[in-house]
Order: sequence, then C-alpha cells, then structure tokens
Amino acid sequence: MKPHIAGRSLLLSLLVAAASAAAPVYAQVSINIVIAPPAPLYEAQPYTAPGYVWAPGYWAFNGDRHVWVRGRNIMQRDGYRWDADRWEQRGNTYVRHVGRWQRDEGYVLMKPEKYKKEKKEKKEKKEKKEKHGKGHGRGGDRDD
Repeated sequence: MKPHIAGRSLLLSLLVAAASAAAPVYAQVSINIVIAPPAPLYEAQPYTAPGYVWAPGYWAFNGDRHVWVRGRNIMQRDGYRWDADRWEQRGNTYVRHVGRWQRDEGYVLMKPEKYKKEKKEKKEKKEKKEKHGKGHGRGGDRDD
C-alpha cells in the first residue's frame, strides 16, 4: 500500500474513533456558591403599561461577589405568570433559580368589552332582521 493512502486511512480511523468516543459524553457545569446573597433591595415599582408585567430585581453572582440586577417590565404572556428569580439554600451552598414563566392554572381568557359589545350588536341586528322579515311579506335580508 502506498504511504499517502495508508496515512489517510489511519487519519480517518483516528477521527472516527475520536468522534465515537466523544459522542456519549455530556458536560454539566456546577458551581457551588457559599456566599449568601444580601437581602433584596427595595425598588419602587414604576408604572407598568398594559401587556407588561413587573419582574422584580434580584441578586446575581458575578464570579466573586453578588451584584444587584434591577427590576424591569417584561412583555406579558397570556395564561402564564412570572416566577421571579430567587435564591435557595441547600446545606452550606446557595443555588439561584432563574426567573421564568409558569403556566397559570387559574387563567381564564377574557374578551375585552369592545368585542362583547360588537357581538351583542350583531345579535340584536340579526334578531331585528328575523323579526322584520316575518309577517310583513318581505325577505329577511333587507335592512331598513
């Protein structure tokens, strides 16, 4: 066998072996924080526009110390509620639970009054047409 073909075959075999050996390996990074976060800072909640909710501030860990991340308005998701960032103590360490949307089991979709009013008006108009069409010898499709 020629040397360049043998080298190519060896290289290909090594690549296949390396890929198959690396495939089942999954990385998981775990950082143990032993410094307790300070008490949350007070923030006055500003006006929250319709369609937004307030996500309160929280302490984040920045390598060697906790830093305050200010609260903010975030877009609302229908059927969900915002579960704010929080810290949990586990033995001698602290674990941060990142804020996330939680499905709100008690959520009921409410139609705005505008749509309810339009639906009521359409129903009344339809009833008027049906009433107007009966007993007058006219078709029910005319609107006087």
